[in-house]
Amino acid sequence: SWSIFEDRILYQLLVFLQPPSRHSFRLELYTGTHLPERCSNIRVVLECTCSREMGNIPCFVHPSKNSETAQHSPLLQNLCTGSYLDVEEIACWVQNSVQTAWEHLPQWQHWQLTLLPSSRSCRLLLSGPSDMQLCAVLVFAVEQGSP
Repeated sequence: SWSIFEDRILYQLLVFLQPPSRHSFRLELYTGTHLPERCSNIRVVLECTCSREMGNIPCFVHPSKNSETAQHSPLLQNLCTGSYLDVEEIACWVQNSVQTAWEHLPQWQHWQLTLLPSSRSCRLLLSGPSDMQLCAVLVFAVEQGSP
């Protein structure tokens, strides 16, 4: 969605997260009487690739013949707390990625990117040569029933 407030345009974008290969997302319904403080009900499940013909792609679940332990998933190490997606880690990762990419976009040299504080979404403010500002809010979601 988008809206205009005086000299600022606000864009709200819903970003659907997709699991990388060899992973899947599983929604675990919260059954407590109070809502949890953190959105921690999207479990990341590592898929076994041992029985598939995947070439030399290691299985994250089972140890290979050359190692004694299972492989570590970069997704679980960087964007999860335990085995669950951590929306704060995702927001931080996206903000860092956008800021790094911004520095490589010469066509935007006249615009200034400001990352606005937010722990559960990614908020970006673009200020241009005129008084107009663009504010983008990226809200993260997982599609229920996706593989």
